[in-house]
Amino acid sequence: MIVLANARVVTAGRVVEGWVGLEGEQVVAVDAGPAPTGADTTVDLAGRWLVPGFVDLHVHGGGGASVGDGGDALSRLLEFHRRHGTARLLASVVAAPVETMAGTVAEVADAVAAPGGGRHLVGSHLEGPFLDQGQCGALDPSWFLPPDAGRLGELLRAGRGTVRVVTIAPGLPGSDELIRATVAAGAVAAIGHSGAGYDDAIAAVEAGATLATHTFNAMAPWHHRAPGVAGAALDRNDVVCEVIADGVHVHESALRLIFAAKGAGRVALVTDAIAAAGCGDGTYGLGSRTVQVRGARAELADSGRLAGSVLTMDRALQVAVAAGIPLPDAVTAATATPARVLGIDDRAGSIAPGYVADLVVLDDDQMVVAVITDGRLVHGRATFSPSWS
Repeated sequence: MIVLANARVVTAGRVVEGWVGLEGEQVVAVDAGPAPTGADTTVDLAGRWLVPGFVDLHVHGGGGASVGDGGDALSRLLEFHRRHGTARLLASVVAAPVETMAGTVAEVADAVAAPGGGRHLVGSHLEGPFLDQGQCGALDPSWFLPPDAGRLGELLRAGRGTVRVVTIAPGLPGSDELIRATVAAGAVAAIGHSGAGYDDAIAAVEAGATLATHTFNAMAPWHHRAPGVAGAALDRNDVVCEVIADGVHVHESALRLIFAAKGAGRVALVTDAIAAAGCGDGTYGLGSRTVQVRGARAELADSGRLAGSVLTMDRALQVAVAAGIPLPDAVTAATATPARVLGIDDRAGSIAPGYVADLVVLDDDQMVVAVITDGRLVHGRATFSPSWS
């Protein structure tokens, strides 16, 4: 057994000052106090934070690679985000011709089906094409379509069971029926990219939508007499709110409001990261759009509209904590809540016996010190624990 000793273990919304035992790919013990003797290897974490591997529901790219690039792009973006603590993610597919989207979804399905592929690449998220032209965000509205069960079926068949989330704009003719079809197919229906009013958004929730795509972004602004999609998402306890906590997309007061209204169990920190994440300033692509990155902002080159982010999940955690969100709550929103959305919370998103040993060691500034994947130290070896092989 490998013992991670002298740790502040964050799991299930609480902190345990003690140790974690690993055998093979699994966590086998979590306990307070001094570590047991006689372990095969004992690693002293010197009081550092130990949290579950992050789960990101919304990723377009990272490390210079985009979903849909082909070749080794999926492996490259997975590796990039893994270095920042993300153990599992959804590949988000932007609106494009249905045939193009189907090809990308099929590529993700192939990657999931490869040996070991489904553990870290959980599946795909369709961000389109059934969205509102008036709330396109950075997506290309020329590829948006009215809700169409036949076209949805094409995409779901291409995914061979790996399409896990579909964003659908409420208020469009036929959107509620499409939400019901999505749920019946075993995927999560999300509301977003919509200028719909509160009543239409509530109807979408009643039809089965349980997730709000990047809350406050690409939806009509919340107003006290017209709360819209954002107000409905905040109001309903059966909806989890995604939030891009990069200090750009959502003001820190709005971030606090989401946590106050929903609780950490109904908030999912996401990155909405594009290929530019980790690559610095410059010009990049997002589907058919050209994106200019300057510092923490990614904008469409022709309009200045926000275009995804260069965020990583460790940075999202830092932003949330700096905004006043207690660390255990921020960790829950980055791990257990999105794992529950995906239906994998029986094995991921927590540190508990029987769970996969996907763990992240953080310092007091929530900087990644080491990443443990499937019980193996995969990042931070040289500076963290040279003896752990």
